[in-house]
Amino acid sequence: MSATERIAFGSIAVGLIVLGLKTLAWRLTGSVALLSDALESTVNVATAVAALIAIRVAAKPADRDHPYGHHKAEFFSAVLEGVMIIVAALLILREAWHGFQNPRMLDAPLAGLLVNGLAGALNGLWCWMLISRGRRLKSPALVADGHHLLSDVISSAGVVVGVALAVATGWAVLDPALAALVALNILWSGWKVMASSLSGLMDEAVGEETLADIRATISDAAQGAIEAHDLRTRHAGPRTFIDFHLVVDGQTTVETAHDICDRIEQALKSKLPGALITIHVEPEHKAKHSGVVVI
Repeated sequence: MSATERIAFGSIAVGLIVLGLKTLAWRLTGSVALLSDALESTVNVATAVAALIAIRVAAKPADRDHPYGHHKAEFFSAVLEGVMIIVAALLILREAWHGFQNPRMLDAPLAGLLVNGLAGALNGLWCWMLISRGRRLKSPALVADGHHLLSDVISSAGVVVGVALAVATGWAVLDPALAALVALNILWSGWKVMASSLSGLMDEAVGEETLADIRATISDAAQGAIEAHDLRTRHAGPRTFIDFHLVVDGQTTVETAHDICDRIEQALKSKLPGALITIHVEPEHKAKHSGVVVI
């Protein structure tokens, strides 16, 4: 089992524990805000399962029907997470509306807040681990799951403060008002997760910093060639795809051109492990006098 899969299994376990704690907090208090927090945790569990499935599909090797691999499966998972976050927010808004219509004071608020606080602390630790490890492993599914949890941590902290204020002031309407604010925060979080994932599905190029590294690496490693042009990049999960045209002298042998290409590929893969590189070799008269100049 890969490190990414182990983390995904951990997310399911943590999600179930947090869901149980938040449900207990809601049952102890009857708070609409705490119910909204518990509703979001049901989405956490569902999206953790979706992330695990996507990660396992993405890890499959390329085959006849998918010659470029299955890496984009993680982007589909991240989009699904965004959709489910938005659904959770709409459910919370519904509960908040009912709370506005029938405001009520809370039962056993201290015990409920302590239990909910414990769940929030556990989520915070796991959220930090998901985002940091997800970026290191280049896993969009794990990073999206981490950002989803981050919104949960923020909203949980707000819920604890708001419910405490409702109890201290006796203003029961603060409870549903806070639930509505939590829902709006979750809606924004869901949109951001979907937007970042859709860019991967649309074959967005790598970032400017990575592109500059790629260009510099080609320039340094392509001694014996003249230029590289028509450079294109895209990313799919942990994979980066790079293709370009390499111009060589017309008298260059096939073997020499092949050696230059091997050297460039090695250099690029040392910078971007797992990169898939396609190089089209062209004679000197095809030069465009643009793109990457060989040092």
